[in-house]
Amino acid sequence: MSVSKDTEKLPKELEVKKRAVKLVVAHLKKKVTREYAGIQYLIEWLEEMDELLKKDEFDIKEYYEMRKQLNSVIESTLDSEMRTKLRNSWYSLGKALDKKVKPY
Repeated sequence: MSVSKDTEKLPKELEVKKRAVKLVVAHLKKKVTREYAGIQYLIEWLEEMDELLKKDEFDIKEYYEMRKQLNSVIESTLDSEMRTKLRNSWYSLGKALDKKVKPY
């Protein structure tokens, strides 16, 4: 593969990952339908993630760090139903970060 195709693919791939992460975050926000003990940690995480998504650049390390932080939020959630919903979003976030651009 030529160098120009590699450099062209990288921004596209990062954009695909970022769009996938945005979808996961949007779905996560819809899942939180009620107050529960520990929701403040999720709200703080969502605010931090929204700020990260506003950035033009995409540093995958920051997104992996946010995924680790979401795991901490999950562990601090006592409500088992919400913990399950959050855990599903955690898996989805991992899949979003693994997204690849489809070859032509």
